[in-house]
Amino acid sequence: MMIKIQSLDFTELGMKKTLCALAVGATLITPVIANAADVKIYGRAHVSLDYLDDGKDYNEVGLSSNSSRLGFKVEQELENNMTVFGQIEQEINFASGGQNSGVDFATRDTFVGLKGDFGQTRVGRFDSPFKAARGPVNFFGDQVGDIRNVTRAGDLRFDERNENTIEYKSPKFGNGFNVIAALSLHETNSPGTTETLIDSDTGEVTHTKVDSKHNKAYDLALTYKEGPIDFAAAYEHYEEDATRGERDGFRLAGAYKILPELNVGALYQYTTHDNDVKNPDAQVFGVAADYKFAPKTYIRGQVMHRDVDADDANATLIAVGLEHRLDKAVRVYGNIATVLNDKNSSLTPWEQARSNNVKGFKGEDALGLSVGMRYDF
Repeated sequence: MMIKIQSLDFTELGMKKTLCALAVGATLITPVIANAADVKIYGRAHVSLDYLDDGKDYNEVGLSSNSSRLGFKVEQELENNMTVFGQIEQEINFASGGQNSGVDFATRDTFVGLKGDFGQTRVGRFDSPFKAARGPVNFFGDQVGDIRNVTRAGDLRFDERNENTIEYKSPKFGNGFNVIAALSLHETNSPGTTETLIDSDTGEVTHTKVDSKHNKAYDLALTYKEGPIDFAAAYEHYEEDATRGERDGFRLAGAYKILPELNVGALYQYTTHDNDVKNPDAQVFGVAADYKFAPKTYIRGQVMHRDVDADDANATLIAVGLEHRLDKAVRVYGNIATVLNDKNSSLTPWEQARSNNVKGFKGEDALGLSVGMRYDF
């Protein structure tokens, strides 16, 4: 069978239909746009080429992805002068493309919240107020030389991104102060934890579910940021059944812009653990500086000392770096950093927030050289 189709002139008819469709579409879509949230896609590509020397067996060049990320931010004003906001953020590995990474979605700061005249509150999984309190002296963040290489060691860990967290941040008062309080309810979606038991006779391993409600974390912080001053003080407590055990941490960090081009900071941290035999008390203290000596070029350095309440377990982190901003969003840098270890310390200047990583050796000084690029989009 053959079907004959008569030729028609669609020019005028098609134009009328198009205009009609656009008018109808605009009528339907306009209220949606008016009430739509402001959604932003953002990310960071941060890679570096590193030479790592553990002082003993390893001295190689490698490529590293350094806390690279992709995220979605959303914000929408409500009729009652409040704003709802949210974020989903995922770590991305630009060195391996995510092959065999085994990571889940939304591995980084992911939350939803409300803000208004009362301040803001949010729930989810995100940097604790204690972790955020390193901000004033975070000159080497996610790079070789990051201060977390000496502040976040062993079971005395406080620079965490806790799950199931409720956080409140006050409005600014006293010309720049904020109070931040957070409660991390449980490390999993239920208060139960798993206890591993080993039979001393047979060596058989069993896993028993233990009903525990003592694995919460509590945070309290005070921050001040106004003019040349940036200051933070934070306290954090983990209960007895939390991963890595019961522990307390206190941190002070501050920076002052002596000149518009010169920013000088200092940090003090004191951490204690319930099991002080295995995890002796530790203090970290030191100074850091950042100097803009050309319109787009910075030189920075820091010295941070970790003083442990145990024999020959101290360590000192020293870092120097040069950074040039190619653009507001793109920077290139070169760093050299070392950790000088006592004979019972094995820290390195590269362990935190980087995919290129090797362990250190007790009593050996570790050295890292790094050339990197960071692109924020």
